[in-house]
Amino acid sequence: MGTGKSDNAANATEAAGGAQSGAKPKLMSGGNPQIAKADGDAPVQAYIAAMPGWKSEIGRRLDALVERTVPGVRKCVRWNSPFYGVEGQGWFLSYRVYTRYVKVTFFKGTSLQPAPPGGKDENMRWVDVYADALDEKEMAAWVRQAAALPGWELTRKTES
Repeated sequence: MGTGKSDNAANATEAAGGAQSGAKPKLMSGGNPQIAKADGDAPVQAYIAAMPGWKSEIGRRLDALVERTVPGVRKCVRWNSPFYGVEGQGWFLSYRVYTRYVKVTFFKGTSLQPAPPGGKDENMRWVDVYADALDEKEMAAWVRQAAALPGWELTRKTES
């Protein structure tokens, strides 16, 4: 699992798709930033900085909320999305930019009370966050519960 905030600014630049020349990361379909796979806080911050418009503020608020709620949280970027986890327990949350919202996915969301509203997956549930619609109290409750559960493990097979 990745490291926390100890990454340096050079890693953030590298994680932003090799943007050492100052170029911004490419935005994929729906506006999701294309960020290289990497561990730690730096690639997550590069992703958040590249989120378009109001979505970047949602990303900053989500990141701060997770850090406040789960001290020592681990971070990485995989599949052009930030992941949050607990060392030795796996990953519990990820989010991704879409055209009109940011989708926050809980990997063991069916175990949360109440379960987030989105999804029909056996385990995952998600919530779509629209501009100025982040319910921090409800999100913190879900994050707290999710971080206490065994999470999703990234393996070499799932990362390829």
